[in-house]
Amino acid sequence: MNGTKSPYFAAAATRMQKTVAKPKRNATRAQIELPVAGNGVKLEPKEEESVTVPVKKPRRQKIKPEIEGGEIKTEMANALSLIKSEDVKQEISDGGWSPPNWEALYANIQKMRENRTAPVDSMGCDKVNDQDVPPAVQRFQCLISLMLSSQTKDEINFAAMTRLREHGLTVQSLIDTSEEKIGQLIYPVGFWKTKAKYIKEVCQVLKDKYDCDIPRTVAELCKLKGVGPKMAHICMSSAWNEPSGIGVDTHVHRISGRLGWTQKECKTPEHTRVALESWLPRDLWVEVNWMLVGFGQEICRPVGPKCNECLNRFMCPTGQNWTPSPKKNPSPKKKPSPKKKVKE
Repeated sequence: MNGTKSPYFAAAATRMQKTVAKPKRNATRAQIELPVAGNGVKLEPKEEESVTVPVKKPRRQKIKPEIEGGEIKTEMANALSLIKSEDVKQEISDGGWSPPNWEALYANIQKMRENRTAPVDSMGCDKVNDQDVPPAVQRFQCLISLMLSSQTKDEINFAAMTRLREHGLTVQSLIDTSEEKIGQLIYPVGFWKTKAKYIKEVCQVLKDKYDCDIPRTVAELCKLKGVGPKMAHICMSSAWNEPSGIGVDTHVHRISGRLGWTQKECKTPEHTRVALESWLPRDLWVEVNWMLVGFGQEICRPVGPKCNECLNRFMCPTGQNWTPSPKKNPSPKKKPSPKKKVKE
């Protein structure tokens, strides 16, 4: 049987012929003949009309205030803090609220602070002024001490102020002193490089606008570089003897939260200040700062509070839940290793 004539091979050959790829056609550009006018002149094509594409405007970028060494550099930051404090007053409604047993708690704190042995009692911002200088210079020294006190212990701040006073602590003397030298005098206060820069700028402002004195309002004080609401309120009471508000630092902010002295949880010291001023009698606004600061330095510490020594232990929400930390077993003393004899 001849295989080539088989119907099977014939059908397969037919399928192969159908599947053979056809040659591709070369693409040619179409030539468009220009129309001819009546006089035999070819008409030129009209220029395409320009189409205006709408351009999207770039989004505005949110500019955050620059932070250098933990201090806000923008001049509006301190002014905004005063505006925010007004908003905080609207958020915190007093409604005649006052914390229960606050008078008993405060009386116990006063009793625990009778001896005044805390660092703030002898080295606070109001203890470093030179009493033999004019009142304007004393107010200026109080302002400088407050500017250095941020993120700095009282002992370090007191030592820095002592070196500045020995150098000459007046507006003109610091203007005549280089920024580098001021940094050497105040070191190692917190963020000493930034504070040295701010002190130079503040001194020039005080000379140009206030005749080498300091501003007399909280709003004007907060316009100075490196001065916030807490410093401004303390400066008003210490330098001008005009209480304008409660100076709330980390100690006052922490202790007020532990004692339950705020109707709502306050996340910032400014919220705590407004909350305290809503119920605390005004005649206590000055002493409450150094009262709670010394209490926080000695007993109500941020880490490892001495609740067992506190008279408010059984009235304080934090003291009621306090448990003594387990005593660690002292590590065994290592026996001195015997000295190796050196062979001669």
